[in-house]
Amino acid sequence: MLRFLISLLIGLAVGAGVGLYLGWVQAPLEFVDSPASSLSPRYQDEYIVMVSGGYLADGDLGGALSRLQILGAPNIPQLVQDTAEKYISDSRGVDDIRKLVALAEAMGRLTPIMEPYRRLTVPGGGS
Repeated sequence: MLRFLISLLIGLAVGAGVGLYLGWVQAPLEFVDSPASSLSPRYQDEYIVMVSGGYLADGDLGGALSRLQILGAPNIPQLVQDTAEKYISDSRGVDDIRKLVALAEAMGRLTPIMEPYRRLTVPGGGS
């Protein structure tokens, strides 16, 4: 029985050592220059919310548009509108919805479902 336990422990130690060597030294996983368009839709939505928050902070619509272009969408205003409507339909956080609605409104994409979430002013000169 003792011989079996010692053999088992040695086997586990050797297996763990080989696994660690292969995973960390021989073939580690590397993410290099992955495009933002490869993000899952959930994280793309979160990125759009962050860009919308940046727009609310500085009022720079051109900067927001250029930051959203890395997502690779053919129609950025439509993407922002769809994301805002999705957040409203899913009853997400009101602060996030207001950020998205402000950016959608600045892009000329305000829809009736967004009206209750409008802000009246945007710092830095937006609408």
